[in-house]
Amino acid sequence: MPLINSPAFAADLLALFGELRTERVDIPVIQPAEPFLNMAGEDLRRRIFLTESETGESLCLRPEFTIPVCLRHIETATGTPKRYSYLGEVFRQRREGANEFYQAGIEDLGERDFAGADARAVADALACVERILPGRAFTVTIGDQAVFEAVVAALGLPVGWQRRLIQAFGQTELLDAMITRLAKPEAVTGLAPEVEALLAAGDDEGLTAYIAAEMERTGYLTNASRSPAEIVRRLKEKRNLAGASLDAAKLDALKEFLSINVSLRYAPGVLADFARAANLPLEKAIAGFDARVAAFSNAGVPLADITWRAAFGRPLDYYTGLVFEVTERGDHRVLAGGGRYDRMLTLLGAADHIPAVGFALWLDRIAALKGANG
Repeated sequence: MPLINSPAFAADLLALFGELRTERVDIPVIQPAEPFLNMAGEDLRRRIFLTESETGESLCLRPEFTIPVCLRHIETATGTPKRYSYLGEVFRQRREGANEFYQAGIEDLGERDFAGADARAVADALACVERILPGRAFTVTIGDQAVFEAVVAALGLPVGWQRRLIQAFGQTELLDAMITRLAKPEAVTGLAPEVEALLAAGDDEGLTAYIAAEMERTGYLTNASRSPAEIVRRLKEKRNLAGASLDAAKLDALKEFLSINVSLRYAPGVLADFARAANLPLEKAIAGFDARVAAFSNAGVPLADITWRAAFGRPLDYYTGLVFEVTERGDHRVLAGGGRYDRMLTLLGAADHIPAVGFALWLDRIAALKGANG
């Protein structure tokens, strides 16, 4: 019997979840696909196993647990704060390894002490891997999407560019390409002279009428997915983004921020020094960051084992703040990973704002390490 399927392996982990005062939940394997397609991010979307119900509803095999745990919480109208735990198979198309593998984890919903909840998530993730793999040394890498968003906003970029950069957070090649593009503006070409003239004049009403007439003339209007007014809005945004650039000082500041890679012991001072040198108003972001570092210390998480990489993110669109991964020292394989996702429950239909943070354990990797060393 594979170690991961052994009753003792599962029982030990579930016992720890009980000690951590979580409520075990069972999540059906078949899930509505729409929440994952809308919220999970491109990396996960392209690996989902899709199917349909008899009525044509788009369904999928469970690719992860966070979204369905949150949906279950909303549907059962359970109060907060609430801590859920889970253990089961997930299904993803993968280039290497099995398409079916086990994950376990904890989702912490509704805790208003954000820094304390973040620290507890990291401490609990470490406790889980240390329980299963005793006597080993682990390292934690953290990033902070909220700090990155604050830096991007302080640089004064158009909102559209801010969204693009935030969506690329953690994707090094894509982010580098965007930074290169921001070094110089680009012109939008190929527009009809009439459109160019109306844009230059700022005549939105005239441009909308012109596009509506052209759509009517070509027969496109009756089948269009966007209205003429929506086309005008998107065209103006595209021109605005194409013409945007960062001056050399701000571009250097963005690159300098993304290059930060320090022990969490020194991170508060490094972040404060960066904000001061770049002359960026990051007081709120710095206060939240410092509070989390203090919470890590209070939770007994050794700061020397944690590295803050300012460019570090995880490939899921729903993260909003802390992101982290746990690895064995000297090994790149991720054993646990998670972060904060404060907007998710509202987007899924919760009547009230519910802050949330959680993590997942990659049990196949953990079991492989345990099995390799008895």
